[in-house]
Amino acid sequence: MAMRCLLLAVALPLAATLPAGCGDRARLPPETTTGPSPTLPPARRALIPTVKVAKATGWPEGERPTPARGLAVAAFATGLDHPRWLYVLPDGGVLVAEANAPERPKEDHSLKEKVMAKVMAYAGAATPSADRITLLRDADGDGVAEVRSVFLDGLVSPFGMALVRDASGPDGTLYIADTDALLRVPWRPGLLRADAVPAQVAPLPAGPINHHWTKNVIASPDGKRLYVTVGSNSNVGENGLDAEAGRALVLEVDPATGRATEFATGLRNPNGLGWRGNTLWTVVNERDELGSDLVPDYLTSVRRGGFYGWPYSYYGQHLDPRVQPQRPALVARALVPDYALGAHVAPLGLAFANAASAAALPRAFADGAFVGLHGSWNRKPPAGYKVAFVPFAGDRPSGRMVDVLTGFLGEDGEARGRPVGVAIARDGALLVADDVGDTVWRVSAAAPTAP
Repeated sequence: MAMRCLLLAVALPLAATLPAGCGDRARLPPETTTGPSPTLPPARRALIPTVKVAKATGWPEGERPTPARGLAVAAFATGLDHPRWLYVLPDGGVLVAEANAPERPKEDHSLKEKVMAKVMAYAGAATPSADRITLLRDADGDGVAEVRSVFLDGLVSPFGMALVRDASGPDGTLYIADTDALLRVPWRPGLLRADAVPAQVAPLPAGPINHHWTKNVIASPDGKRLYVTVGSNSNVGENGLDAEAGRALVLEVDPATGRATEFATGLRNPNGLGWRGNTLWTVVNERDELGSDLVPDYLTSVRRGGFYGWPYSYYGQHLDPRVQPQRPALVARALVPDYALGAHVAPLGLAFANAASAAALPRAFADGAFVGLHGSWNRKPPAGYKVAFVPFAGDRPSGRMVDVLTGFLGEDGEARGRPVGVAIARDGALLVADDVGDTVWRVSAAAPTAP
């Protein structure tokens, strides 16, 4: 059966759906795999992973995502090229990283890797990378960006961005996380295109495998340190642990010297970053191929020196038997994440509500975190494909996740769009990068209905 499933995965149209015997189905209600204390069932391993991929089609004319009650959605900008990440500048401009995975050497891979390459292409994740950052601006305040300018191009799969203002004035330094290096360029209010060549601050792990290519960056509240996410080079170390050197972690970088040190480790694929007070938070894509109900992706605070389990254990100290030899002393101090987002939902974007969004959006979204869930491939039925809100009480996530923007996955099982980065605009609206719909969506409060 295993070989039949593998051959079918190659032969079927891009492995969209395999026969029922090829992979398992989720057995737990979604609400049991989310929240501060998720249910973790026994692992279910198979030679061939569960594959359920939504074909990327884009939005039919006139269609858009579905907002939650009390919200409205409209296109802020369309016709972009795989928009992945967003950064809102102090002058109201919005930077959009248009990027995809860097080109990898063409070499022979295992049959399983060839299958996964087809799966990713089917999901819309194999287009050439535009390698640029575009500036959008809504100068007239109508909710649509009428100004568009190439701010910086010639990059290498750019993703995260962070601005540090000068202490003496309105100008600053913009930091950009390419897949292979942390870069910087000068910035000033009103700038439409960077007028300097990017300088390297520090190299970042890349190389020919570069399994999780996205790198994010955020500045500390005082601007004196930068924090950079680096994902693992595999699912659970199957490329050898030597290939994981400097990966599956958050780095702390001194922007003055470029010196990088490990801030927190054992994070398989951290992406979005955000500050809540003086605490750093991230969302993490956990491991695959342990069943449709495992392992929950998560939102967690990031502790200095903290170890979060990967690859030896998941969700604290639950051992992954696929990884040998084990390191029991290290696993014994693995931290439990703060909040489960659901198995295989692929969280990427993270933006905390702020004073502007609390004033502009309904009260239900005043205190918590907006998360872009890119969507599953290793789960039946699919999960994610939406923007969700995690409410907070005090300094901790509390209560059930709330859907903010859905409808990215059509009733026909095809992906109209896939949300990635999320950001709060200067006017308090929520902006969402959709890398399949090639659109940045703007979520605002719905207009009052007439009595």
